Amino acid sequence: MASHETRENSTGAYAKPRSESGFTLIELMAVVGIIGIIGAIAVPGLMRARMSGSEASAIGSLRTISSSQSAFAASCGSGFYAPSLALLGTPPAGGLTAFIGTDLNADLSFKSSYEMSVTGGALATGAPASCNGAAAGAVVATYFAAALPAATGFRFFGTNQAGVIYQARVVVAVTQSGAPAGALPIQ
Repeated sequence: MASHETRENSTGAYAKPRSESGFTLIELMAVVGIIGIIGAIAVPGLMRARMSGSEASAIGSLRTISSSQSAFAASCGSGFYAPSLALLGTPPAGGLTAFIGTDLNADLSFKSSYEMSVTGGALATGAPASCNGAAAGAVVATYFAAALPAATGFRFFGTNQAGVIYQARVVVAVTQSGAPAGALPIQ
């Protein structure tokens, strides 16, 4: 009897023919190859999207630092700026909230593949003590905030008390006033 015909088994009932089902090795290799091709096409796009997201986060962090410095100068620093992220992260006396969030309140804060830092300019001689613990004369007249990428292929960013954010493909030079050499403002 052929395998595709029905046959009578020992109980007298007719059994359905046994069919061979499943995938062949060739079919499985074809599926794996197609998945590999799709992955090879998708990965570079995903990496570009991740890089763009990290850059947008760095720009947002620099804006946060700039607005925090402005708030510090207006309400706590007698018109002067904090020389560090740690001072911006220190709440004023009286239990108020700090000028900057906990994700950026330490010097050399790391956020979204970027290292964030603040470089203080010249000390503001004769300035009174700040409301959050900086000694008299420990605040600065100018500052520079930088965002340095932790990976290759990213742009470098920086800003100062003017509030303009600059970008470059190389490290943005610390500039206490005006535009850093070789850097372009973000439009």
